Amino acid sequence: MPWFLYLIECADGSLYTGIATDVEARFLVHASGKGARYTRARKPLRVLASFELTGRSEALRAEYRVKRLSAQQKRALIAGERSLESLLPRIEASEEE
Repeated sequence: MPWFLYLIECADGSLYTGIATDVEARFLVHASGKGARYTRARKPLRVLASFELTGRSEALRAEYRVKRLSAQQKRALIAGERSLESLLPRIEASEEE
């Protein structure tokens, strides 16, 4: 089952990063005030971007990396100026075997 990394714009201009299997349903949870503490304190406005990943483990790694980015770097990712793949560690062929 694919997982998604998503970025939400909040009413105060900040960005929230999360993961889910259904981004639309998860956004509705955030918008209802029952999501993460961060989005309960700020009104989530819209999903700015989502990226499909192969599984939960990869999504968690991507979320960790993206959450460490500055707002400017996150906006570059959203705009397509930076790829999500450039943030993820590469798996060497010898590690896959």
